Amino acid sequence: METVNIYDAKTRLSQLVDKAASGEDVVVSRNGKPLVRITRLEGPKRRIKFGLLKGKVSVPENFDAPLPDDVLATFEGR
Repeated sequence: METVNIYDAKTRLSQLVDKAASGEDVVVSRNGKPLVRITRLEGPKRRIKFGLLKGKVSVPENFDAPLPDDVLATFEGR
């Protein structure tokens, strides 16, 4: 991680941004004290594609039917 003073950062901003874009963080300091970090932003998140599994998944007719008594008793700890 490169550290530069604020004056150098002003004169070399384009260069420092290129470094950050390639993945190297750059710290800008004033009087030897770190102030800010120039870093690469994360890329955009993948968009959700609705309908991707259309026709590949089926829900049975009795999907929301009540559970049998013995299975229900197991879930309830009886």
